[in-house]
Amino acid sequence: MFNPDGRLFQVEYAKEAVRRGGAAIGMITKDGIAFVAHKNVDEPMAVLSSMQKVFRIDAHIGAAYSGIVADGLHVIDEIRSEAQSHRMVYDEVKSVEAIAKGLSFYILQATFYGGVRPYGVSLLVGGIDTESRLYEVGPDAALLGYKADAIGVGKKVATDMLVKEYKEGLSTDEALKLGIKILNKINEGKLASDHVDIGYIEDAKEFTILGEQEIAKYF
Repeated sequence: MFNPDGRLFQVEYAKEAVRRGGAAIGMITKDGIAFVAHKNVDEPMAVLSSMQKVFRIDAHIGAAYSGIVADGLHVIDEIRSEAQSHRMVYDEVKSVEAIAKGLSFYILQATFYGGVRPYGVSLLVGGIDTESRLYEVGPDAALLGYKADAIGVGKKVATDMLVKEYKEGLSTDEALKLGIKILNKINEGKLASDHVDIGYIEDAKEFTILGEQEIAKYF
């Protein structure tokens, strides 16, 4: 139901869940796309390697999410399945824009009907087809392309830093360092390497997710 201001309260509540989720940052680089995401887990006995915030969707596409973990994992599985189905049926990879639009339509359906709730998750989807592309899809299914973008807690801080420090043509290494700098700022200098997920894709290579030891080199 719309309220008199033209808003859907359930969608607004879902957006609040995203604002409380761990920050994730995506940037178009000189050679592709880079993702840096924060695993905002405070449980002292948690095995952090069991939590993932950056995912490979297809060989040429990756994604990161912020918000409710279960919703994020479910939606990631959905777009992975869509990408693989397209590859099997048409013997070709699906474009980044088509994946993002399909994700937007899938999330939109959860805002239509009684008895269901919107997904409390925003996603950054990026990759390379004819060029490097990065999109954000939120709980309201809004789809918008970006050169660099942030979602989750500290979005304003992250966006302000991206506006000041992001430059077109950054190398992958420079983008990853900037992403970690931003996450460290959001976390008031208390960011640890085991609380970070990193993934990237460069020209002529497949989407790569870094391991713990590779991530630690950036700290």
